[in-house]
Amino acid sequence: MRSTTGWIAASAAILSAAFATPSHAQISDDMVKIGVLTDQAGLYADAAGPGAVEAVRMAIADFGGKVLGKPIAMVDADHQNKADIGAGIARRWYEQENVDVIVDFANSAVAFAVLELTKQKNKAMLVSSAGSSDLTGKGCSLNSVQWTYNTYALANSTVRALAKEGAKSWYFVTVDYAFGHALRNDAAKTVEKVGGTIAGEVRHPLNSMDFSSYLLQAQSSKADVIAFANTGGDLANSIRQAQEFGMTHTQKLAAFLMQTSDIHAIGLQAAQGLQLATAFYWDLDDKTRDFAARFMARTRKRPTMVQAGLYSAVMNYLKAIEKSGTDDGPKVIAQMKDMPIDDFFARNAFLREDGQLIHDMYLVQVKSPAESKGAWDYEKLVQVIPGKEAFATSEESACPLLNK
Repeated sequence: MRSTTGWIAASAAILSAAFATPSHAQISDDMVKIGVLTDQAGLYADAAGPGAVEAVRMAIADFGGKVLGKPIAMVDADHQNKADIGAGIARRWYEQENVDVIVDFANSAVAFAVLELTKQKNKAMLVSSAGSSDLTGKGCSLNSVQWTYNTYALANSTVRALAKEGAKSWYFVTVDYAFGHALRNDAAKTVEKVGGTIAGEVRHPLNSMDFSSYLLQAQSSKADVIAFANTGGDLANSIRQAQEFGMTHTQKLAAFLMQTSDIHAIGLQAAQGLQLATAFYWDLDDKTRDFAARFMARTRKRPTMVQAGLYSAVMNYLKAIEKSGTDDGPKVIAQMKDMPIDDFFARNAFLREDGQLIHDMYLVQVKSPAESKGAWDYEKLVQVIPGKEAFATSEESACPLLNK
């Protein structure tokens, strides 16, 4: 005769195991809702914008549209590069529309504003296109990750490459808000580390059209390098006007954050020869080319690094929900830090305790018109930069979450 005590114990064990599985965990509101908050019509719209929305839509579709049996929904909005508007949208999404995670951002000031709200509401945020290294430095949190790049990785990689070619003195043309300040400061630190000097700096407002006065100041400095701590439309205008002034005959230009969309806007004639660091090179191998082809079929454009990175971030976020059995923000982020990360975008990657994804970066050079095989064939690979060399070390980070 079978022991009643043994049967009860076995049944209890089975029930306990069953309820411990992710399929029995609670998903809030019976839906996982992703909010894409980005610049949809301004100077960062080509690099992030509608393409970022499409990247998230692709990730949801590729994941199957459901996680743990619950539907995955998406909303999107344009923050117009204004921190107060971005924070207002985020508050409405969190408090009224049951959004679980907000992604992308495109603007560091907006990202910082939403970060404080995300911590208050115990939600999650995945930063792809906002670059300030302070987001995972002194502003690090258990609720957020910075997936694609940061200002330190771009500046560190670019400065070291140009220093090897003999560049010693640097003049900065900096966009006057959080992102530009962080990019300039991170670059200046590396310049000093490699024995270079800072010849001067001028700051310009976001979304400037006329750079003539700033460029003339940079030209008169006679610095070896004119370094642009800006991006998007500001960078395109800077480079084009510098070429028109003939500045490349006597000085090198450095673009710390130039993406495929920027090269497309500037044109190869003006951008040729520039070396830059990037988190994604679409023509790297079959995996990157496959994603780029699928993205282009939807958008008629090649993906930028922040669009490719956003797809990767969302896919890994959904995998973490599946593994952890919850959409609780900090718990999902913690799961992302514990699980392996390896996809077409994130190579040799791991998510550090400060929320920074450490992964390979790439040094590329813009092709000449003669080298290009056609539209979107703009870059050639110079060097793969291991993530541990590109990003700041734990010891260099100001994040209090890191054990130093």
